[in-house]
Amino acid sequence: MEELLKFLIENLVEEKSAVQVEKEEDEKSITFRVRVAQNDIGKVIGKNGKTASSVRNIMKSVTAKLHKKVFVKFED
Repeated sequence: MEELLKFLIENLVEEKSAVQVEKEEDEKSITFRVRVAQNDIGKVIGKNGKTASSVRNIMKSVTAKLHKKVFVKFED
C-alpha cells in the first residue's frame, strides 16, 4: 500500500526525491503521512482538493478488504 501511494504521489510532483510516506497503523485505522517539497504541495492537493480527494479514494478502495479506515494526510 505504501508503495502504491508513493508511486501516485511521485507522478504528481517535480521533486520526486523529496517524497516521503510514513504509515501508522492500529486496530481500526491506517494513517499515511505524505511529505513533499513545499513547492509541490499545491500539485498534490489540486484545485479545490480534488487531487487529494482522488488519492484518498484510491487508497480507501485498495484497503477495503482490511476493514479499516484509511486516512491520508499531506504535509510539506
